[in-house]
Amino acid sequence: MNADDARTRILERLRAAAPDAANAADGHAAAPTLSRRIDAHFDVRRAMHAPADAATLTDAMQVNLQAAHAEVWRTDKAGWPALLAGRLAADGVHRLLFDSQGPEGAALSRALPSTVEAVAYQRPIEDWKRELFDTIDAGFTVARSGIAGTGTLVLVPDARAPRTVSLVPPLHVALVYADTLHADLHAAMRAERWQDGMPTNLVLVSGPSKTSDIQQTLAYGAHGPRRLWVLIVERAGKAPSAAVSAAVSGAVSGAVSSALSAAVSATPSSAVPGAVPAQGESA
Repeated sequence: MNADDARTRILERLRAAAPDAANAADGHAAAPTLSRRIDAHFDVRRAMHAPADAATLTDAMQVNLQAAHAEVWRTDKAGWPALLAGRLAADGVHRLLFDSQGPEGAALSRALPSTVEAVAYQRPIEDWKRELFDTIDAGFTVARSGIAGTGTLVLVPDARAPRTVSLVPPLHVALVYADTLHADLHAAMRAERWQDGMPTNLVLVSGPSKTSDIQQTLAYGAHGPRRLWVLIVERAGKAPSAAVSAAVSGAVSGAVSSALSAAVSATPSSAVPGAVPAQGESA
């Protein structure tokens, strides 16, 4: 059999397996019923646990991120820029890649010391690939929301803060607002109405990049940032959003709740005003 014959046979099998128009129409018609069944499943599962309030979601987000080897600080809207600027300087970060045009980026730009250079993503990657990979110490992003039950950040890359910002630098720094946290992925999808339209690229980040070989030796940074810092920011004086109200109606799982009670009690207080350091860090 030559290559053309093999190609023809493969295409014929694909065409034969493709659904016809009638079956496709049936599938579309069944989609709402399937969605309702999925919603009902998660509603029943959440009803088995006590409702999680906003504070519990924030605690769970911190604990699960720390379990994935992320460093976490809890702070407020007024204090986070100075807190992060100090941490970056102390860590030896000299070049920080981020979008300085957004409100968070502008606030961070004003707080950065002269030793930390703000770098904007303004050129095609082909024009500065070597500079990007060799000289950028960290990237800063603002998460759309977070999933407390797994310690997951929901990122929506755009032209000013593409996926590269959270993927290439060895340190990824993310800010997530406490009033955007959801109990689980389903709660996030429903509260944010992902079914109405999703971006081209939606990224879920649950800790720094990690992989292991056949001997199960864990290594960090092989396919992305070695380290992840997360700032969970409280918007002082701001009522919970509708998304949070929906998330609060759910709950973290029983396993997370058990880990939460033990880990939160062990989390030390911080000498930094408005901030709670990551577990195990000295104040």
